[in-house]
Amino acid sequence: LQRNIEYLQQFGIDEVVVNVHHFAKQIIDEVKNQNGWGSKIEISDETDAVLETGGGLKRAKKYFKTENHFVLMNVDVLTDLDLHKMILAHVKNKPLATLATTSRNSSRALFFNEDNYLCGWKNFKTGETKISKAAETLIPRAFSGIHVLDHRIFELLTQGGKFSIIDSYLDLCKTNTIISYDHSGGQFKDVGTAESVLEAEKLFR
Repeated sequence: LQRNIEYLQQFGIDEVVVNVHHFAKQIIDEVKNQNGWGSKIEISDETDAVLETGGGLKRAKKYFKTENHFVLMNVDVLTDLDLHKMILAHVKNKPLATLATTSRNSSRALFFNEDNYLCGWKNFKTGETKISKAAETLIPRAFSGIHVLDHRIFELLTQGGKFSIIDSYLDLCKTNTIISYDHSGGQFKDVGTAESVLEAEKLFR
């Protein structure tokens, strides 16, 4: 959390909403003790029930009333992605969502067409596939857990409670533009396991 708050600061983002569920008190106490590591941090409390990415975003809606677009980021990823360039691409193209992706190997992938529009998703371990938009060519991309979103997303998330934002994207891409931002070649690590933390220590100091 500290690393990513400081990462966001590099791009002028110093207002952060943190969703909490597991070990919520420890996180809240640390944020207070560290004065947000220099950022203004609001807490979106999910201690009553974990809401996943979609439900968590929807609960935090009140914090984004004055924002035309904003960044959504998984806490357990480390990257050197130039977020400023990704935001500029989002502003230029004006999609509903811009998703950071790479060409790395992954057990799950999002599919994009040759125009860079989201079309589907596949779990390569189970074979489960969801195609929302037909395309002659489907290009697999591994999602990096970083999104730039237009505020319109809140009008379009009709689900309630716990739900995945990816499932929402696969539905919304039928009538809305959701695009990929490719940052292949840079550093990226999902640090959701103890083993991956050790690997990340070799990449990020």
